[in-house]
Amino acid sequence: MPKKVSKNPKDRAFEALSAFFAAMVLTLGLLLLLVLLYESLPALRKFGAGFIVSQAWNPVEKEFGALSFIYGTVITSFLAILLAVPLSVGAAIFINDFAPQWLKKPVSLLAELLAAIPSVIYGLWGIFVLVPMLRSAFMKPMAKYFGWWIPLFKGPVYGPSVLAASVLLSIMIVPFILSVSREVLATVPVRQKEAVLAIGGTRWEMIRIVVGQHCIPGIFGATVLGLGRALGETMAVTMVIGNRPDIFYSLFHQGYSMAAVIANEFAEAADLQLSSLILIGLLLFILTFLVNLAAKWILSNLVKNTSLRN
Repeated sequence: MPKKVSKNPKDRAFEALSAFFAAMVLTLGLLLLLVLLYESLPALRKFGAGFIVSQAWNPVEKEFGALSFIYGTVITSFLAILLAVPLSVGAAIFINDFAPQWLKKPVSLLAELLAAIPSVIYGLWGIFVLVPMLRSAFMKPMAKYFGWWIPLFKGPVYGPSVLAASVLLSIMIVPFILSVSREVLATVPVRQKEAVLAIGGTRWEMIRIVVGQHCIPGIFGATVLGLGRALGETMAVTMVIGNRPDIFYSLFHQGYSMAAVIANEFAEAADLQLSSLILIGLLLFILTFLVNLAAKWILSNLVKNTSLRN
């Protein structure tokens, strides 16, 4: 029988240290979940599962429900992804395959710098630039000419709204999706691109075929990364969404998000209201976890189908 090769002491020490760090990451996540669960127990005992489906939020009467906040978070994040993904992927394709060499580095650097801007700066820009611009150039004309027959564009138009929060979120997540998409597109072998062009394909056909065969899983992963940022964004959304706990149908309506209500009311909350806010934080934690879990499952199927096609 072959002798079992003993590990070097340095290798054993490094393996143990790596295992310790991995265990610490899991432990921190579990501790966070347990603390949120423990602190939200008063609200759970008081409202139970009805907390998720109730729209009421009245600290005076001690009536609390999370439905309007969950609704606002999901709607703004979904709209932000709809706006950000085409812009990010299109910019990544342009930088990788069409931009001249002198333009690639400045555009890439600018995109990376956008990711480093604090969210409160985005919020200030949203208040003083984005909201007035949207109100005068888009929201008022759309409400005037289309609001009477399209519910999405019904007024009144105030400025701070779900639309403003969604546009601002899309701008904030563009750098993340763009950077990852660029890296994914850069992994495509040049020979495959040249092969498509050599058989008479156009540049558009080359991009469509290459992206369809190799890059969809990576771009989907970049989208999930941006979605995670959008779900948890706090300050910028708080400053432009209007902070009104309602279920709405118009994009021009003022809304509220889960992170925004925690930021606004946590400092002055006590007893049942504080527990309700922590319960909203627990729901946001679970929502983010479920989104990432579903994304992992979809991504594994995409990778499997892509490998089978190849």
